[in-house]
Amino acid sequence: MSAPIRVLVCDDQMLIRTGLVTIIDSQPDMEVAGDCGDGRTGVELAEKLRPDVVVMDIRMPVLDGLEATRLLAGAGVPHPVKVLVITTFNLDEYVYEALRAGASGFLLKDAPPDRLLHGIRTVATGAALLDPDVTRQLVGRYAARIRPTEKTPGDIPLTPRELEVLRLIAEGLSNSEIAAALVISQETVKTFVSRILAKLQLRDRVQAVVYAYRHGLAT
Repeated sequence: MSAPIRVLVCDDQMLIRTGLVTIIDSQPDMEVAGDCGDGRTGVELAEKLRPDVVVMDIRMPVLDGLEATRLLAGAGVPHPVKVLVITTFNLDEYVYEALRAGASGFLLKDAPPDRLLHGIRTVATGAALLDPDVTRQLVGRYAARIRPTEKTPGDIPLTPRELEVLRLIAEGLSNSEIAAALVISQETVKTFVSRILAKLQLRDRVQAVVYAYRHGLAT
């Protein structure tokens, strides 16, 4: 039997934090490594406990979830921790910045428990968790904040097919939707996604979406 997924829960609202802890601890393949109510303590506990996933609220005292995420998973962090951001609003102005800060995905606080558990398992595997519809809204609203580079698609080290897949990722399509659009198998899509991330040195689909907007592949 594989080791359980160790989760650190960071939320300043005790009622919500207790609920999250109870839900996670009820799963045979998960265990709560710790919990706290502010971002600074979250960073300290994550560095000490090295959980597989940190469930991070955005709005917290002492240090907000955005800065805590950047310290745990941002660019240049030698041993990044996987962070799953939870928020009250699907278009919270901080969500986009949290994803740029290194979060592997986000969920709404009113999501059902099974979606939270699915999210933790997804992030723990190294995949990103982005609801396609919310991704389209989120990136569409905040695309103007992404500063475009002077590089053109011709400067990007991807094949035409890989560029096509990257554009569809940026549109918020899931693997199954990309497979249907290009009339290929989901396994082939997974292979393309892995190649794209490796070639561009990106960690996950979140970074791929930002990359596509920065390089003019999506608008």
